[in-house]
Amino acid sequence: MPKKPHYQLYIDGVWTEGAQGQVMATQNPATGEDWASFACTAPADVDRAIAAARRSLDDPDWRDLTQTARGKLLFRLAELIERNAKQLGEIETTDSGKLLAETASQTAYVSDYYRYYAGLADKIEGAVLPIDKPDMHVFTRREPIGVVVAIVPWNAQMFLTATKLGPALAAGCSVVLKASEIAPAPMLEFSRLVHEAGFPPGVVSVITGDPDNCAIPLTRHPDVDRIAFTGGPETARHVVRNSAENFAVTTLELGGKSPILVFDDANLDGAANGLIAGNFGASGQSCVAGSRGLVHRPILEALATSIEEKMKGVIIGDPLDGATHIGPLCTQAQIANIQTTLAAATKQGARVRFGGTPLDGPGNYMAPTLVECNTPETETLKVEMFGPVMSLLPFDTEEEAIALANDTAYGLGSGVFTENVARAHRVSSRLRAGICWINTYRAVSPIAPFGGYNQSGYGREAGIEAIHDYTRTKSVWLNTSDRPMANPFVMR
Repeated sequence: MPKKPHYQLYIDGVWTEGAQGQVMATQNPATGEDWASFACTAPADVDRAIAAARRSLDDPDWRDLTQTARGKLLFRLAELIERNAKQLGEIETTDSGKLLAETASQTAYVSDYYRYYAGLADKIEGAVLPIDKPDMHVFTRREPIGVVVAIVPWNAQMFLTATKLGPALAAGCSVVLKASEIAPAPMLEFSRLVHEAGFPPGVVSVITGDPDNCAIPLTRHPDVDRIAFTGGPETARHVVRNSAENFAVTTLELGGKSPILVFDDANLDGAANGLIAGNFGASGQSCVAGSRGLVHRPILEALATSIEEKMKGVIIGDPLDGATHIGPLCTQAQIANIQTTLAAATKQGARVRFGGTPLDGPGNYMAPTLVECNTPETETLKVEMFGPVMSLLPFDTEEEAIALANDTAYGLGSGVFTENVARAHRVSSRLRAGICWINTYRAVSPIAPFGGYNQSGYGREAGIEAIHDYTRTKSVWLNTSDRPMANPFVMR
């Protein structure tokens, strides 16, 4: 039997076991078997990682790097990620169950996020102010915000890391990256590339562990200046409460229940593919899953039939097999949540058109499921299940569609399928969501901001805006007069 991999924490430029010696196993969701182990952080390790990050901000090897030199380090990291994309993808697939076809390609694409921020590193600019005092020269400069805690979940972890680590490093911050204790192997492996890229010790540490020993002491640590969190609303509430201890600037990306609106003038085939992408892509384990399909009543049956026909050719199986379309869910708990939610929905009068049950055999497999709903209160339209469940609800008018779409506590993604350009602009402008895809779904880019409204969080990741969130603005006043200060007791 080959020896199972063991992953260590990466703190202050070295790999190490946790201070308390705690080790956890991580399962392969396709088989249900433990495939690797990893070291877990203790509070003493958190202190060590934060201290190293704080020290690195005053280390000339990082502090005195020109912005252009910081960009070159990020370019180097991007090259290493691209070169190792297949290996990282295989580890992520084995650890989380996501398709290798997506993890490998997404990891390769993630390198462009680091290139994007590498290019922006020496374009972080201040400004000379047209001040109203003729004897003063006043300018602003943007300085690194300081020590950043970046917390990422197990799904899309290379992407969600890039949207935090890229701008933070470009801005000159130091980062403690907390990987989910569920499927952390890719992040711990990624630390090797950070090391190889040549970032000074302490600039990036990668840790993981349970809430009491890792997340809580990390988010309430007095030396943390900024927290960038992706995860669920309940955990986010704890993060926000903890940040009251250090007043860290906090941004939250929390997922949601995204609506996809399909109008009767839409391309039916394209709309069916969009709904499949939004619900069954990544086995539904996506923060922007379009799990509320709102369909113009006259085309509901035709669209549902088209989806059913397309799903007949879907291959469910080994996520490492390039032919597979839908792999396992990451945890058994997700399957239990789906079953409970489906049972509640059927009691409310919903009809399961296909799927609805776990698959026999090893692994965390759930049949892709299509639910027809007759009320917006149906449980599958309300609960984020993080699995392959699509719910369809009819509407009769554009106004009703918009009202149904906005009838949610969330607001991350949304989709509109229509051939009417005026309607596309009109509807997208009224949807309360941070992202709107029109006649497509689940597309991302380092150039486009990513973030939500309402309980989907606040702040934006990716795009030019994000890099400013990792800086503080300093105003510098220079007296250009040869005369001494006037009355020191009167504010100028």
